Amino acid sequence: MVAVLCFAAGHAVNARADTLLVVGDSLSATHGIESDTGWVNLLRQRLGSQHRVINASISGDTTSSGAARLPELLKRHSPDIVLLELGGNDGLRGLSPQQMKLNLRDMIEKSQAADARVLLLGIEIPPNYGASYTDAFRGVFRQLSEEYDVPLVPFILDGIALQDAMMQDDGIHPTTEAQPLILDNVWEGLTPMLKQASTTND
Repeated sequence: MVAVLCFAAGHAVNARADTLLVVGDSLSATHGIESDTGWVNLLRQRLGSQHRVINASISGDTTSSGAARLPELLKRHSPDIVLLELGGNDGLRGLSPQQMKLNLRDMIEKSQAADARVLLLGIEIPPNYGASYTDAFRGVFRQLSEEYDVPLVPFILDGIALQDAMMQDDGIHPTTEAQPLILDNVWEGLTPMLKQASTTND
C-alpha cells in the first residue's frame, strides 16, 4: 500500500491532462442516441481545444474485454488521464464481482505504469440480483479506489437511473436529455484532477 501511495505521489509531480482516454461500455458509447449528444462529446466540448478526449468505449464491453484491449490503447494514445467506465455488463450477466475486481485492478495498474492517472466511474445494478451480489458489486469500486488512491464517481447515473424520462425504453441506457447530467456527475470527480494538472504545469 505504501508503494502504491508513493507511486501516486510521484505522478502528482508530473501531472498533465492534455489527453483523456475514456474506456467504457454502452453508457459511454452513445447507445441508442446520436453520437454527438453523448456525455463524452459534451466533455470534449466543455474542455475545449487544449485537451484531446478519446472515446474508446464499445457497447457490450465487460471488464475482461476492456482489460484485454487497454494496453494497445495506452500505447497508441499515451493518455494523461484514463476514465474507466466498465462493470455494468459484468453485473447484468451475473459475472463474478471478484473477477471484475481483478480486471479493473489490472487496468488501473497498467494505466499507472503508463504514467496515466485514473478516474473510476462506478455503476450500480438493479436490486433483483440479490443483496449479497449487489453489495459485493458496489464494493469493488470503493475498494479499488481506496487500494490505489484513485478518485471515484460512485454511480455515473446518480439522479438519472430512477427517472423514467431520463432512461430509454430498455430501462438501462440513458436518453439524450440525461447526457449533460452524466457529464456533471463525471465532472465532479474529474475537476480536481484537471486542477491538479493545471497547478503542477504552471
